Amino acid sequence: MRTRTLLTLTAAIAALGLTAPASAADTPVLTTADGAAVAVGDVLDASLASGTAATFYSSATGTSGISCTKSAFAATVTDNPAAPGTATESLTSHSFDTSGCTANVVGVLGVSGITVDNLPYTTSVSSDGTVSVTPGAGSAIQSTVRLRTLLGTINCVYRAPSLTGTASNADNSISFTNQQFTKASGSSLCFANAFFTAKYSPVTKGGVAVNVN
Repeated sequence: MRTRTLLTLTAAIAALGLTAPASAADTPVLTTADGAAVAVGDVLDASLASGTAATFYSSATGTSGISCTKSAFAATVTDNPAAPGTATESLTSHSFDTSGCTANVVGVLGVSGITVDNLPYTTSVSSDGTVSVTPGAGSAIQSTVRLRTLLGTINCVYRAPSLTGTASNADNSISFTNQQFTKASGSSLCFANAFFTAKYSPVTKGGVAVNVN
C-alpha cells in the first residue's frame, strides 16, 4: 500500500510539471564572464585589441595598403540557443576612425574615409569558435575606401561574398585573417584585391566580457 501511494504521488508531481525541466541547466552559446546568459536583443560591441591594427593589404603576404588603429563594431543578438549550437546576431555598425589610418600605396597621400556598406549583416557564432558574416539576400559585404591622391579624392569599392573569423575565450576576441575583398570599382590606384585582417577584443555586453560556449 505504501509503495503504491509513493508511485501515485510521484506520477502526480510529474503530471503537474513540478519536476525541474531538463533545459533549466542548459548553458547558451553566449554568456557573460559572470555566467549570465546573453539575451535576445542585447547589444554586443568591441574595439580593436589593444596595440593592434585593422589592415587592408593588397596581398595576403604583403604589407602594402591601409592600416587603421581605430575600429569598432556593434551587433544585436537575434538568437542564443543552448550549447553546443550557433548564436546569431545582426551586425548594425562597423566603423573605422580614419584619424588612425595610414596608407603606404604609391600615389596615395592618405585615407579620407572607410565606410562599411549594405548593413546590417548576419553574424553567426558557433560553439567551436567559428564566426561567419553574411550579407542580406542579393547583397554583398562591401566597403568603400576614400583615398587622397595628388589628383584629388578617389573612391575604391571592395566586395566579398562573406567573411569567416574565429572567436576565442582566452581574450574574448573575434579575429579575421586575410579575408579577401575584390575591387568592384575605382581608379587604377585602387589595388585589385584587399585582404582584411583585424582582431577585436574584448567583445562585451554592457562592459562585461562575453564567452562562447
